[in-house]
Amino acid sequence: MATVAEWVEGARPRTLPAAFAPVVAGSAIALHLGRLDLGRAALALVVALALQIGVNYANDYSDGIRGTDDDRVGPFRLVGAGSARPTVVRGAAFGCFGVAAVAGLALVWLTQTWWLLGVGVLAIAAAWFYTGGHHPYGYAGLGELFVFVFFGLVAVCGTTYVQALRVPEASVWAAVAIGALACAILVANNLRDLDSDAVSGKRTLAVRLGDRRTRWLFVVLVAVAVFAVIQVALTTTRWALLGLTMFVLLAGPVRMVLGGASGRDLIRVLKLVGLAELLGAVGLLVGVAVG
Repeated sequence: MATVAEWVEGARPRTLPAAFAPVVAGSAIALHLGRLDLGRAALALVVALALQIGVNYANDYSDGIRGTDDDRVGPFRLVGAGSARPTVVRGAAFGCFGVAAVAGLALVWLTQTWWLLGVGVLAIAAAWFYTGGHHPYGYAGLGELFVFVFFGLVAVCGTTYVQALRVPEASVWAAVAIGALACAILVANNLRDLDSDAVSGKRTLAVRLGDRRTRWLFVVLVAVAVFAVIQVALTTTRWALLGLTMFVLLAGPVRMVLGGASGRDLIRVLKLVGLAELLGAVGLLVGVAVG
């Protein structure tokens, strides 16, 4: 039976800072518009955290029953390690999705924007079918695309929308920055598991691109995030350039990835990029507040 520590590790706390980032960035733009609402921001944060933890448990379950985690070098997995029954882990994933749904329904009611229900359904479906179902899109090399859309565009623009009831250009650029770094986390994760994924038939984008091109994709995503932060500053206030403080934490991962880091060394890259994503979002919020 899994211990509390194992359940916490299964939720992958290394990547949780990245769940805060979209809400902080989206709220920064709401603040710029003079429409910051801490109550709605808190509900958006519950949605983001519940989905992040839920997708971690869902991946744990789906990869575990497929045997993808049998030869794993990454963080601890409950099903793969035999510490918890697959049905229990699946139930934990669905429980998290339920929490996200309740918080999302509260936002729908507060904003009286009923089409957000459809967005919520799509977000939960995307979280489950990343590795779940008969044809998981994560096994077909589409993971980065969906991460960019749902953990970038939808999460950031959605946070701005539920507070300001509109999505200005600055929110889109903030979403691009956050989405690019969220993708970089997944790219580093899949780079770490490239060999084992190829053997197990998991055709991630890293497997399709190969080692060298995957490393350059990581660098491109970091560059896109930097460019997008500059665009946020151009459409709000120059103080939003404080978001570029994230590069203090990104420089190391870029050197490591280009330097050929592999296996467990890439776990540190995941952690640093997640923290950089949050630091960039906080920089935007502070910069907008000052500006």
